[in-house]
Amino acid sequence: MTEYKTRQQKRKFYDSEDWKQLREEVKKRDNYECQECKQNGYVFIDTNEYSEKAKRKKIQLVVHHIKELEDHPELALEIDNLETLCVNCHNRIHGRIFQPKKPKWDDERW
Repeated sequence: MTEYKTRQQKRKFYDSEDWKQLREEVKKRDNYECQECKQNGYVFIDTNEYSEKAKRKKIQLVVHHIKELEDHPELALEIDNLETLCVNCHNRIHGRIFQPKKPKWDDERW
């Protein structure tokens, strides 16, 4: 069975035609809507905005492995293990939301 432990192994998988085709099927199945936002009563859809800086369409929706690729490589291309998420929800699920640091207590005397 193929492993997806290293960055290189994961990149090869995410660059594969099988993944690209399945990713589009999942987005279509999910009506190009973030499933996490939808469960919470919000609607977040792909707006097809273009990034001048990156010279490509802005990535607003991603296809997420519910059971992680690294831990469950056998489910890598299993459509029932995939869902469409907005970038914000995806980052939150993976613990990548960066909260600004709270300012330190200012003991200034009045």
